[in-house]
Amino acid sequence: MTERTGGGLIAGIDVGGTFTDLVLVDPARGTVRLAKTPTTPGNQAQGVMAALAAGEADLAALDLIVHGTTTTTNAVLERKLSRTGLITTEGFRDVLELGRRTRPAPYGMTGTFRPVIPRDLRIEIPERMDAGGDVVTPLDEGALRAALDALLAAGCESLVIHFLHSYANPAHERRAGEIARGVWPNANVTVGHELLAESREFERGVTAAVNASVQPLLTRYLDRLRGELAAGGYAHDLLIVNGNGGMVSSMLTGREAAKTVMSGPASGVMAAAYTGRRAGEPNLITYDMGGTSTDVSLIRGATPAVSSEIEVEYAMPIHLPMVDVRTVGAGGGSIARVTDAGLLEVGPDSAGAMPGPICYGRGGRLPTISDANLLLGRLNPASLFSVDAPVTMEAVADIFARTLGAPLGLDAHEAAAAVIRIANARMAGATRMVSVSLGIDPRDFALFAFGGAGPLHAVAIAKELGIPRVLIPGRPGITNALGCAVADLRHDFVRSVGRAVADLDMDEAHAILAEQEAQGRALVGRESVAVERVDVLRSADMQFAGQTHLLRVPLPDGPFDRDTLQSLFEAAYFARFRVRLPEIRAVLVTLATSVIGVRPEIDLSVLIDAAARRATLAEARDGTRRVRFGDGWHDTPVYRRERLPEGASFTGPAIVEQMDTTVVIEPGDRVTQDRDGNLIVEVG
Repeated sequence: MTERTGGGLIAGIDVGGTFTDLVLVDPARGTVRLAKTPTTPGNQAQGVMAALAAGEADLAALDLIVHGTTTTTNAVLERKLSRTGLITTEGFRDVLELGRRTRPAPYGMTGTFRPVIPRDLRIEIPERMDAGGDVVTPLDEGALRAALDALLAAGCESLVIHFLHSYANPAHERRAGEIARGVWPNANVTVGHELLAESREFERGVTAAVNASVQPLLTRYLDRLRGELAAGGYAHDLLIVNGNGGMVSSMLTGREAAKTVMSGPASGVMAAAYTGRRAGEPNLITYDMGGTSTDVSLIRGATPAVSSEIEVEYAMPIHLPMVDVRTVGAGGGSIARVTDAGLLEVGPDSAGAMPGPICYGRGGRLPTISDANLLLGRLNPASLFSVDAPVTMEAVADIFARTLGAPLGLDAHEAAAAVIRIANARMAGATRMVSVSLGIDPRDFALFAFGGAGPLHAVAIAKELGIPRVLIPGRPGITNALGCAVADLRHDFVRSVGRAVADLDMDEAHAILAEQEAQGRALVGRESVAVERVDVLRSADMQFAGQTHLLRVPLPDGPFDRDTLQSLFEAAYFARFRVRLPEIRAVLVTLATSVIGVRPEIDLSVLIDAAARRATLAEARDGTRRVRFGDGWHDTPVYRRERLPEGASFTGPAIVEQMDTTVVIEPGDRVTQDRDGNLIVEVG
């Protein structure tokens, strides 16, 4: 086993759609180095190595590298998947295609659906278990071997074995896995029950299919990256952030590759929870606005919401524990246009990294949210990051006037203000998805704004929702990389039970939870990272008899009985739906355990160089700029974030500029800076 590490030099690296970010923390010296380099989509390892070089990282001296990757996320969303075959129970070849009673669009009968594995690569063989785990049809090993040969001949690189009711009795899947691994030429074999022991065949099958389809891509990428790091002198394990917000060894991620889907968004949410706890704000709505989209999530008691029912896109559920992040297509590069009906529309189409917004000088000719912020004085044209060829304000204004203003009867600046209002309304709607739609009052939370564009819009969105405070971390544009640096070890386990609470064998239930905890503690113990303690979270997915959807219910640490379980579910159901159904029996569908290895804390105050902070607020001021807010134009003071003195306090309007973002403070809002360098905005 690799020697345990974690107390020395730590590098957190996040690969985004446009930039690869690095946070290099030295806890012993209390110093930090930052880097932001272009992402290299063809080979993300090049961007990672470039970020380490830009941060002047000595790979031989690094104690720990934690990496948030978009390799699997991009592969799933873009459908650039490995050729994968499926072997399943006779009669159930089309389970991945039948799905549920849903539609791609909420209205009408239009839309398309493409299953993860095409029909010609899905093969049935004789075998069957019933729902109780009893054998109905024995496994036909001859048919299995013939199916394996056929899939190999068809050029499949990965394999899924997905049999009916294997959650109740995995004997057939286990035996088929043994045979397949003896024949298959690589390690890309996914046996359904090993990844997810859940009763719903469609969700379990899609999860296994996604895992197998991205497995070769992730394995090749990590092998390549580990090789380059080793060649540079790095001598320890590379850890990967999973979609649940925890990190695991890169040597273990290949087998369960689907768990890395949503790795990038999860790391940002974990950084938010970490920062909020230190700042005394344990209840947060996170708001991460980048170049193409906005991600929102909910944190209660410094613990992010984790769900096992994430649907990445239509009919692609991945039923593995992941941080519950909702996405809306509104980012800095979102394109504004006037529809044929004469309505102004913003997003979801994006200018992307190439050609990008007009103001980046890469050939973009369509108005975007970033361009609107520039016209309204919120962005400084002289400090835009990664501009290829400067574009004049007049040129941007001319495009807004022609494409948006003329059809709407507005001038260029009025059109830009309308774009910002519509974008803010869309992003406020996404925020409602994780709060109001779940019966949660956003006024009980603070808004945590990060991403390159998040702090530009956060205060306006907080006003829209009645959120009283906005928390802006020291380095909003690299918060996801910080999430990698502070992530804990985490392993999640789910076991299907599927029994009414009244009929539940409590000894069996406690034995399942004890087994899950033991497995998690053993895995944490095998990791090469030092932890301060191990926390265990237990929960149950439950429903009333006859219902389809599940509700996750936290369980107590110690033993509990049937009455306690029933009461916990009824309380959770009432809190969610404000309805009591005492006459209907509750059903325990699954038991889940999360085992978390908590790492030593990192001092976040080092994110902003203390030596650069000025003695007074006046010394941090960097002139005045005309900025348009909702009530008109204001002569607005501009501050440099890194120069703000500790405990700085001022009232908006104001603009705060830094390397990785720009913060907009609206008139009447009060700002204070805490000991970690976070800006706390009291919304007026």
